[in-house]
Order: sequence, then C-alpha cells, then structure tokens
Amino acid sequence: MAKSKSAHSANRSFKILVINWQDITNPLGGGAEVHFHEIFKRLAQRGHKVTLLCCRFPGAAKEEMIDGIKIIRRGSRSLFNFYVPVALRRLTRREKPDIVFDDINKIPFFTPLFVREPLVAIVHHFFGKSIFLEAPFIPASYVYVAEKLVPRIYRHTDFAVVSESTKQELVSSGIRSSITLLPNAVDGTTYFSDKSLKSGTPLFGYLGRLKKYKCVDHILLAMKHVIQHIPQAELLIIGDGDDRRRLERLARMQGMEKAITFTGQVSHEKKVELLNKVWLTVNPSPKEGWGLTVIEANACGCPVVAADSPGLRDSIVDDRTGLLYPYGDIELLAENIISLVNDKEKRDFISAQALLWAEKFDWEKSADKAVEIIEKKLTD
Repeated sequence: MAKSKSAHSANRSFKILVINWQDITNPLGGGAEVHFHEIFKRLAQRGHKVTLLCCRFPGAAKEEMIDGIKIIRRGSRSLFNFYVPVALRRLTRREKPDIVFDDINKIPFFTPLFVREPLVAIVHHFFGKSIFLEAPFIPASYVYVAEKLVPRIYRHTDFAVVSESTKQELVSSGIRSSITLLPNAVDGTTYFSDKSLKSGTPLFGYLGRLKKYKCVDHILLAMKHVIQHIPQAELLIIGDGDDRRRLERLARMQGMEKAITFTGQVSHEKKVELLNKVWLTVNPSPKEGWGLTVIEANACGCPVVAADSPGLRDSIVDDRTGLLYPYGDIELLAENIISLVNDKEKRDFISAQALLWAEKFDWEKSADKAVEIIEKKLTD
C-alpha cells in the first residue's frame, strides 16, 4: 500500500530557516507573526529543526527557544533588511538549512539575490497604495517601490500565500511561478463560544492593531450614526498601536468617549472573553492578507461586519458568517451594524454559521500544507 504524505514526511527531518521582521513575542507583531509561529512550531513538534532570523527589540534576548523554534534576533527594526544578507550568510554556513522561507510582510528582503538554498516566499499581502495611509510620503514611497520590484527579483521563486485575493494580486503583478495557498487558521482548543458572557446591552468591537492604514477611525465615524438609532450602544477597541492617540482624540471630538473603551493589549484569555461579550466585531480595513482576527471572532460565535476588500472577502462569507460593505462607505457600515443589533434572529443565524465556518480552519492542516510545499520544493 502506498504511503501517505504524512507518513513519508515522518521519515525525514528538515532543517528550515525562516526570515521574518519580527517574532511572536515582539510587541509590534501581528497576523503574519501568528501565521508563521502557529505553523512552524507544529513543524518543530514533528521533529523538524526550525530557525527564525528576525530583528531585535528592547528587552529581548539575542537568541532563545520558543515552542521548539530557535529564535535568532539581529539588527534593529529600522535597518533589519540591510542586515539580513550578512546574518543569513553566517547562519546558512552554521545551520546548513535544507530550505529557506522568506516571509514578505513589510519591505522585501530580496533573498533571491543572495540565497542559494531552495527558497519559498510567503506573502500575506502587499501594501500597495494603502501604505500612503500609514506612513509619510518618503518612507511610504520606499515601501511602494520596493514592492514593485518583487515580480522581477522573485520571478523564479515559488510563493505561498494566505488567501486567493493575495494569489490574484501576485498574478496581476506579473508573478508566473508556483503559488500555493498556505491558509491561516484558528486554534479550536483556545477559542470557544460562551453565550453566558454576552453583554446585556448592544456592544460591538474592533479587534486588531491600531494602525492608521487599518482605518479604525471609520468605526468611530459610524458609531455616531449608530448611537442616534441605538443610544445605549457601546464600542470596545481591543488592541493597541501607534494610532491610538489619534483615535482617542477623535472619540473625544465626537463627544463619544463615554461610549468607546480602548482596552489596550490584552491577554489571550481576556481577548476570548471580550469576543464572547460583544455582539459583533467590525473590520474596516482597505486591505488584509486574509483577516486572522475575523476567524478568531467567528470561532467565538461572533459575526463580523467588514469592508469588502482583499483578504476580508476571503475570510467572510457574506450574509452567512458576517456582512460585507463597500470599503469607505461609513453610512452603510453603520446601517449593517444597526441591522444586526436590531435583528436577533439574523444575528443568531450568522453566529451559528460563523462557528461552523471557523471549524474548517485548523493549524495542523496548514502545517501539513507547509510540509507538502517543502517536499515539492526539495524534489523539483
């Protein structure tokens, strides 16, 4: 009888080297770091040797083991991409990896120019023009131009992407090499639905980093419309980031500081509690790789109202696990929130469907897919 892929992979241990800007413990980390860590810690648990090269941050050790992954931190965040070629050369001589993964989620490292080992690039999404919402013109232009060079410099590199939207973005940019889906997922053992925690009054939330390009201010603007129809409505902003002060000022300017609570960074346990407490969450971003926080909310039975933008339209089944609206349409965002708050039957239906949808996304399956990608690359 032929061996299964999992049986075949169990016969060989791979030495895997990953490059990413940040590791899972970095305070500035986001969905890209969760995606990497959840998949590659499972590969480490299966006996593969996983090493991560990333930037340093205040208080972090230069080297440590986290969940079986050897973390090597070198260089500052602002200059890490310039440090990578030298650090990688030393690491490859020492570690002798079978394969290198280049996790492109900020400025590309352009590894095809200096990596000689088999190489796979992981892409969550390109910022594109949305970077100009986040950064001043000169640094934004730097990122924008750097992304434009990816199709040329990575033209012979295989890609792994988190969504069909990102795959189409790569194809549209001129990428003609292999592109494989390496999905995001959720840990069903740590996310759960508990209806006893649900708020007795209308409460909705935002979960994620507070970055300007995420357009969290759209929720605050919509909140003004919502309160006119549902005066007792309240909003939780769950997460932190460098856009927090601006958002707090906006809340005060609109006279809504009593209706809006900024929780800051919370523990995993607190996050799950709050996702069970809110009636729905909102994601107004113009672009995501996939929207990891969407499926985290769904795994707690929480409907999501989100912009119909790349990534979010992949993680949400419109009218079943959440509601999509045209990006930037504040009035329609408010109307969708109001309609779900006022329609308990629909809200309960979407909640049930969201739980079923979330069950389809499992990190073990994503780890299986990563092994398939490695085996295919090493046998090409």
